[in-house]
Amino acid sequence: MASQAHQPTPHRRPSHATHVQADYFDPTGVDELTRTLSRLSQPISPGQEKAAEAGFTDTKDGGIEEKLDFEKILGSVFRGREDGSNFRSLGVLFENLRVTGLGAQASYQPTFGSTLNPIRFFEAIQGIRHPAVRDILSGFEGVVRPGEMLLVLGRPGAGCSTLLKTLANQHQEYHSVSGEIHYDSFSPRAIYNHHRGDVQYCPEDDVLFPTLTVEETLTFAVRSRAPRTRPSAEGEDGGKISRREYEKSVVEVLLSVFGLGGVRGTLVGDAAIRGISGGEKKRVSIAESLATKSLVNAWDNSTRGLDSSTALEFVRALRIATDLGQVTTIVSIYQAGESLYELFDKVCVIYEGKMAYFGPADKAREYFVEMGYEPAYRQTTADFLVAVTDPNCRSLRLSLNPSTPIPRTSTEFASHFLSSPLGELNRSSMASYRDEFIGKPHLVEAFKEGAYKDRAKFASKKSPYMISIGMQIRAVMVRRLQILKGGWAAQVILIFSFLIQGIIIGTVFFHIEDSTAAYFSRTGVIFFAMLFSVMSTLTEIPALFAQRPIVLRHHRAALYHPAIEALATTLVDVPITFLSILVFSASIYYLVGLQKTAGQYLYVFSFVLTLSMKAWFRALAAMFEGPAPATAIAGLLLLALTLYTGYNIPRPTMTPGLRWISSINPGRYGYEAMLTNEFHTLNGVCATLVPQGPGYEGVSLANQVCTTVGSVPGQSRVSGEKFVELSYGYHHSNTWKDFGILVAFGIGFTLLLLVMTEVRTAQAIQTAVTLFKRGSKSAAKQTEGKGSDDEENVVVDTASSSATDHDPITTEVRKGLQSQPKMTDVFSWQNIEYTVPISGGETRKLLDDVSGYVAPGKLTALMGESGAGKTTLLNVLAQRTNDVGVVRGDRFVNGQPLPSDFQAQTGYCQQLDTHLDKTTVREALLFSAKLRQLPSVPLSEKEAYVERCLVMCGLENHADAIVGSLGVEQRKRTTIGVELAAKPKLLIFLDEPTTGLDSQSAWAIMTFLRSLADNGQAILCTIHQPSSELFHVFDRLLLLRKGGQTVYFGDVGHNSVTMIDYFERNGSRHCASTENPAEFMLDVIGAGATATSNIDWHNIWIHSNEFKALQQSLDQIHYEGRQRPPVEATFHSDFSTSWPYQLTQLVTRDSKAIWRDPTYIMSKLMLNIAGGLFVGFSFYKSKTTLQGTQNKLFTIFISSLMSIPMANQLQVPFINRRDIYQVRERPSRMYSWTALVTSQILAEIPWNILSGTLYFVCWYWTVGFPNDRAGYTYLMFGIIVPLYYTTVGQAVAAMSPSAEIAAILFSFLFSFVLTFNGVFQPYRQLKWWRWMYRLVPYTYLIEGVLGQALGNTQITCSPIEYVTLQPPSPQTCGAYLERYITSMGGYLTNPNATSDCQFCSARTADQFLKGAFNIQWKHHWRDAGLLFGYLAFNIAMTFLLTYLFYMKTWSLSGALRSRKSQKPSS
Repeated sequence: MASQAHQPTPHRRPSHATHVQADYFDPTGVDELTRTLSRLSQPISPGQEKAAEAGFTDTKDGGIEEKLDFEKILGSVFRGREDGSNFRSLGVLFENLRVTGLGAQASYQPTFGSTLNPIRFFEAIQGIRHPAVRDILSGFEGVVRPGEMLLVLGRPGAGCSTLLKTLANQHQEYHSVSGEIHYDSFSPRAIYNHHRGDVQYCPEDDVLFPTLTVEETLTFAVRSRAPRTRPSAEGEDGGKISRREYEKSVVEVLLSVFGLGGVRGTLVGDAAIRGISGGEKKRVSIAESLATKSLVNAWDNSTRGLDSSTALEFVRALRIATDLGQVTTIVSIYQAGESLYELFDKVCVIYEGKMAYFGPADKAREYFVEMGYEPAYRQTTADFLVAVTDPNCRSLRLSLNPSTPIPRTSTEFASHFLSSPLGELNRSSMASYRDEFIGKPHLVEAFKEGAYKDRAKFASKKSPYMISIGMQIRAVMVRRLQILKGGWAAQVILIFSFLIQGIIIGTVFFHIEDSTAAYFSRTGVIFFAMLFSVMSTLTEIPALFAQRPIVLRHHRAALYHPAIEALATTLVDVPITFLSILVFSASIYYLVGLQKTAGQYLYVFSFVLTLSMKAWFRALAAMFEGPAPATAIAGLLLLALTLYTGYNIPRPTMTPGLRWISSINPGRYGYEAMLTNEFHTLNGVCATLVPQGPGYEGVSLANQVCTTVGSVPGQSRVSGEKFVELSYGYHHSNTWKDFGILVAFGIGFTLLLLVMTEVRTAQAIQTAVTLFKRGSKSAAKQTEGKGSDDEENVVVDTASSSATDHDPITTEVRKGLQSQPKMTDVFSWQNIEYTVPISGGETRKLLDDVSGYVAPGKLTALMGESGAGKTTLLNVLAQRTNDVGVVRGDRFVNGQPLPSDFQAQTGYCQQLDTHLDKTTVREALLFSAKLRQLPSVPLSEKEAYVERCLVMCGLENHADAIVGSLGVEQRKRTTIGVELAAKPKLLIFLDEPTTGLDSQSAWAIMTFLRSLADNGQAILCTIHQPSSELFHVFDRLLLLRKGGQTVYFGDVGHNSVTMIDYFERNGSRHCASTENPAEFMLDVIGAGATATSNIDWHNIWIHSNEFKALQQSLDQIHYEGRQRPPVEATFHSDFSTSWPYQLTQLVTRDSKAIWRDPTYIMSKLMLNIAGGLFVGFSFYKSKTTLQGTQNKLFTIFISSLMSIPMANQLQVPFINRRDIYQVRERPSRMYSWTALVTSQILAEIPWNILSGTLYFVCWYWTVGFPNDRAGYTYLMFGIIVPLYYTTVGQAVAAMSPSAEIAAILFSFLFSFVLTFNGVFQPYRQLKWWRWMYRLVPYTYLIEGVLGQALGNTQITCSPIEYVTLQPPSPQTCGAYLERYITSMGGYLTNPNATSDCQFCSARTADQFLKGAFNIQWKHHWRDAGLLFGYLAFNIAMTFLLTYLFYMKTWSLSGALRSRKSQKPSS
């Protein structure tokens, strides 16, 4: 019999889980699709029985009614043929499961000092040799059958993610996984090797290509796993439908079932690209998983950041997918509502890595109640199950017999369950499953047979991939084209940049001469054409790392080989590279006027070289697990490629010990081919005959010689081929051999790319460990307790947490809260409206006539569905709008206008916890206190108050922890603490303080806010639909509906009675006693994707008694407040502290952040050390010959290239800190933006000067510059150059929205600096571009350094540089050339000879540099002064651009944003 691995349904325990109809999301689309789906169903015979099986129903006249059983047909499509001939499913059984990981003890934040400490090095080696191993999970057992959904619950760090990854066969990141895991009769290894696509782990983030549309995403997934045994067409003889028809039909099914038909053509999008919504993206992920015919799916906390209605939709979609495909589904979720919980068949509760429960979901609550614990009033089942694993949150049952032993520790919980009837039921289910499906060879063969039938004709039977290599290549190439189409703007910019650069270079070398005067320029333009093409390939590195997580996920899902993605990218990139290089080469070719024969067109060489280098840099990126080392190595390799092409250092003059680099450098072969191909037919007229000029008018050519290398005595023309051969050691006979070598490099690099991509698919394992400032006592406490679960990617101190971590109301906290200044002022608002412009010149009203107030001692909730305007109202009230819209209405404090420093007198806790990552918690709070409290408050008092805030926020154990390493809960507490440290006098605004938290952490945060309110603080807080426990913490509620209209404002009441009574009294349905009031009110007003309401609740509100009571309360508040003096501004300047004090604090903070980022500092230093040594030894002990002098020019030019990576590096922290200022610190009026910019410059300078010093030391003497002239060169390269790239890099960053844009802008602008400094194209050849030569700063850098280092020094030509000429008989060489040497310079080695005069064209370096490069020694101090002027200009531009783009009300970036469509805030 064909593969009928098992029929899961008969063996499943009857489940009470709620099931969802297949047409839940899109009833209309499903109805329209039913007729189409009949073609995909089972072949239909005329008989009634087969018609019924296919989902048709009998009519009274014996005909067939065309009404399909939609779910049955979908099951046929996704599971296989209805006759069972190709039905496959997998369950998972595990027993004695134990997972161990590397123990995470308290770790200290590394610093630059600790990095250099040798003791730390030995500690690291010891840790590698003897790693601390600890249990993450132990003692787990259970079974999940096909068609079942398992919910995994536990506190962060308990082991939920580890269990999901383990059951999904993702074991790579753990130290060991032991025990039994069975996928029916398959072992984990067999599944991974041969059926990997049948078991998938889905991370909490949606890993999708942002520039694909929804339909393209699903089509690719279907295409990659389309089976060979597809359903038949209608009729007995219809035959199989084609792959194309199958793909189209299945995609239509998925779009309809998951309600995605309306966004089928919309890009998926990401943070930078506008696309579909978060809820829709989740459904795309589910549909993609279902499309791949995966049989076991594990979903890890995939509802993070979603409100409860969207989360419920997500799990309903999972329920549909599980039922239709009979797949095995395992899910972990935080803050699961009751409706969501009821969709699951089973639940697993994890308590500190132990299995506290595994069994029926509908029995779990009763089990723990019988154990001795009691749920809180209206507490959801999921919250209760998590609460019992937290000693600080669980409650004992009051009716319990005191003598009854109650499990309290994780070990006791696990033992209790194993000995319970439900534990016995679990083992019985496992035994039944084991008997039926484990160790059954016939089931293995049946499963394999079904899998083989599904695989394409030419696909390997042992391969986990369903389609053949050729089909994979075709599918991935089509997808790559779709990705490029979705991101077409990037391709247009790429081609446009090539065009602009081609035009610029072409005009710089415009209509170059054929004479020998332009030989050097001709070699330069060819080199630059090659260099720019190669430099453009560096962008492949970030692009590859950006897509790697997606490719990795697809590899694990067995959609295609990773190497296929690399090959497809390479193939699709060929026409794009072809067009880019064609545009670039054509611009240069015709503008410059290179040799005009088809055979000498440099395009083909440049094209092949570019493709080769793209493959090389992609292969390089594939070798590394992170972009930082790949980028660093790429920078050094680019330096090597630039130096060893033979242009900067001709092969004959290369350092013997490093000459081998040119032999393995593809750039050398490309340059040789292009250069010899260009010069092969060139026979230029000599532009510099010796002697010539006054006194030599009648001299014959027999007594003159051309000084150009390769000239022949007595001839006025110089062979280009000879010039290249003698100058560079290149031969035209090698041209096509070089081309062949380039092709070989391209093929070799491509093969290396394929191999490395296939082998190195595993990403770096990201672990999260709380880091502490070195020497802190908090870290010692962490070490004593249980280490945080770094494999779980969440840091929670379960054993060592103090009670304050989850119960803020301890004695210390109470004392701290009671010492808070009491608030008496009431903040109110009336008739608030907010209108924003949208596309087409129209406007949209986001807030509509909203009124309310926040009183001291009250906690007010601001709620509504997504898009109702919750965050918008909070921003309007807090005066934090982005100046795009128009605000109308009144805001008062005690009925009087807001004080001028209202923002400074309030606290605003944003939804995103925005902090400088490298500061400690204590430093973050103290920074806020120093800059926001009055300067008259003594520092000791501020420090004492910060310590009190740490206690109030339950952060005393984390006071010295680095903020960037904190878990979600501690970061949220830190955000609140930073605002408390400022001593806000009026109130605190909070935006979604529980987003991303588990139920217990959310409860801890809300309890803390409750305690603040009880001690007189006024708080206004937006919150996504909370549990009933959290909702009852609030005193008042402001409820909005879409359009920003008020639905309710008033008291919540005890157990929400007041609020529920209002809605029931005005026509809503009854609220059940077990129902969450927060979900009830949102449901009755029609919030959410599926809820509707026939009642106009806004209209009811404005005609209600509660509305009248609100107006009366506002009038009373305003009347009483106006009897008192108005609230005065705390300080009358823009900021609380003086500018010098702000600057001091900022420089201190930024300096600490840099010191605590050793990777940042070491990358600076090592790049300069490695670069200095490499460049220095490449030009090792350059001689005093003409070529040696030119080499010294090139070593200075190459050294200036170090500015590019150094500037790109410092732009990242500049933009990050500016973003923190924009988002949080500027609205709080902490400090001036000018102080921020100044501190950024000052904090960078010392490290960049140190880097420049190290470069100078490694480079200067290695090249062979004179000792007595080192001081000036150090001034330029050790001080001025670091200052220059610091300031110019930050000036570019000041106008850039992101580090990526800043890098592109800087590279583009810096290309002008390199092009016009007189090296590639000497000054005399620049023609009308000479104004740019005088404008770019590196003109003066190169002139100053080289002119001062070589000024007034002698030149001694090498033998090849001498020219031989014959004087007229009977004159001696000296007599004949005396007049010429006097006027033009140069010298003779044999002045007394009467034949074969050996003449060198330059005697001094000044003469050579002035004639060839317009460099003069006497200008060196002028050049230094001009560079200081450029530094001042850069600094001024940094301030000006920051002001124009980000600080001014009508800033350019704001103007650009305002042109886009406005999206309502939720």
